[in-house]
Amino acid sequence: MFSILIPTWNNLPYLQLCIDSIRAHSCVRHEILVHVNEGTDGTLQWLQQQGIRHSVSRSNIGICLAVNHLAGMATHDWLLYMNDDMVCCPGWDSALMEKIRSADDDRLFLSSMLLEPTPTGNDRVIVQDHGRSPSDFDAAGLLRHYRDVQRPDMPGRASQPTLVAKRWWTMVGGYSLEFSPGMSSDDDLLIKLWIAGFRRFDIVSASRLYHFACRSTGRIRKNRGSREFALKWGITQGEFMRNYLAKAHCHTAADAGRCFPRPTFSGKFKRAFHGLFSSIPLGDIAAWNATPGEDFPPAQADGLVHRTGDSA
Repeated sequence: MFSILIPTWNNLPYLQLCIDSIRAHSCVRHEILVHVNEGTDGTLQWLQQQGIRHSVSRSNIGICLAVNHLAGMATHDWLLYMNDDMVCCPGWDSALMEKIRSADDDRLFLSSMLLEPTPTGNDRVIVQDHGRSPSDFDAAGLLRHYRDVQRPDMPGRASQPTLVAKRWWTMVGGYSLEFSPGMSSDDDLLIKLWIAGFRRFDIVSASRLYHFACRSTGRIRKNRGSREFALKWGITQGEFMRNYLAKAHCHTAADAGRCFPRPTFSGKFKRAFHGLFSSIPLGDIAAWNATPGEDFPPAQADGLVHRTGDSA
């Protein structure tokens, strides 16, 4: 049903837990695709042993390039981008599939309800501590308690896992390269989908995943995503969230013209300021990886895509 896209960066114990949970707790057989950044921790060898299709780059190429590349490898109609530090609970996929079946069309942006060990003030996350890393992960405790807190489905926003029909991902161009290595790429995807007529952005409560939140992003030099968003769209991320995404339930595709995002004074001012005085986005891209294209192994020598298996 889904092509599950997982970028990973020397996080093998997390990735193993993630993929084992997909295999154990999915109601159907999904296609699993992994992009390996570096892979110096044995990730490549493990994926080959498991027969899991994957691509590889010599260093971390960022979320935008990695996920888009995996999307190009996908063979199913629905793409689900998942972080490697997530653990699927029973029924996670059946709840998402039921949402798809009950919808009027495929313009859906769906996410799961996350359980995390650390309180962050995020009202769209359930706080349950079942371990902070694979070494102290309490799998039995998670299976006993992941349904304890009841929540209704909630209006969604940028979060993983992210489920979108492949045809729409392709139509709007997936993750935009100018947001590499990835900060604010989710919000950019949301506004592109909004312009394409999406009004269903839902967090499905019955679909639950445990999230260690190990935050690989702490190891990279982040791009200034909020500035890039304003520079690109002429509206700030906060304005788009408050004035459009938060009110998605009030709109339908039929009134797309009335609720089309409009540039704002704040957004236009920031666009002019950053356009004059910054090198965004090329400066941000060069700051973390000046030549990301050179990270891919030559296709004639090694093959960018290692097709060692079908699905898992």
